[in-house]
Amino acid sequence: MGRHKRSSKYTRPVRPLNPASHAHSESKADGRHVVRNVPGERAVKTYTCPGCLHPILPGTPHVVAWPHDPTGFNTSSPVSERRHWHTGCWKARP
Repeated sequence: MGRHKRSSKYTRPVRPLNPASHAHSESKADGRHVVRNVPGERAVKTYTCPGCLHPILPGTPHVVAWPHDPTGFNTSSPVSERRHWHTGCWKARP
């Protein structure tokens, strides 16, 4: 039996963007951030929220945020600084 071959991403139909998870920009006290909503059905890992230090369990809707611009000398990409937050913790952040 051979391996199952996936179709090329160029021949598959384009999936529409989920408006609930589309990235947008928000300003906080420490600068501008790119923020993306993660719906519960797309949340498959456990993360630790930097706001409250409690776990974000799989299936929990939350947000992912990262600085709009690099913040350190050794940072090649601001996306490497992304963190998963409880939605309420992110909204309460100054």
